[in-house]
Amino acid sequence: MLPAMKHIDYNPVIAERFRGFLPVVVDVETGGFDSDTDALLEIAAVTLKMDDAGILHLAETHSCHVEPFPGANMDPKALAFTGIDPHHPFRDALPERDALRHISEPIRKAIKGSGCNRAILVGHNAFFDLGFINAAVKRSDYKRNPFHPFSTFDTVSLAGLMYGQTVLAKAAAAAGIHWNNADAHSAIYDAEKTAELFCTIVNQWQTRFPDHPWSMPLDE
Repeated sequence: MLPAMKHIDYNPVIAERFRGFLPVVVDVETGGFDSDTDALLEIAAVTLKMDDAGILHLAETHSCHVEPFPGANMDPKALAFTGIDPHHPFRDALPERDALRHISEPIRKAIKGSGCNRAILVGHNAFFDLGFINAAVKRSDYKRNPFHPFSTFDTVSLAGLMYGQTVLAKAAAAAGIHWNNADAHSAIYDAEKTAELFCTIVNQWQTRFPDHPWSMPLDE
């Protein structure tokens, strides 16, 4: 018997903070740098929730291994860097379309529970992660992509502004977040650390600016 899914109380107050977008932190591991030609091998996504005080917290992590699409390039240097063996018999990888569905369904539930209209991808070098997601969506003709097609929150820029650091490990250290190099470069670990970094930065702004300019109505 499968264990019951953990219930997450998403708070609609987050929709007001990000103009109807739900930030979802994503990390992908790949067989190279070109989203059109190189394999997508792992996806991890971390949903976020906000409490009544406006403080962000990590909510759920969802992840899966992905089968290389037919003809996909896999650079040996990229595989050595991530430590991924795409042909490992116990990898339990999903085809791209199934992997997208596996990740997207809980994200859509989080969007609805948070009173938001759409997810916005948060990533460290977010254009890279979104590029591979969009390429997989196009290849598999997946119709229910929850992410905005081009807008992102990038923790490289945010950490550069906040801490003067752009490397994820160094930005995490500057933010007081524990980092273990032995666990890095897996999609789950990097996504969760990026999520901690994003939450730390947003929460510091939340407490340092009591007037909360983001709560003011837009001029019509």
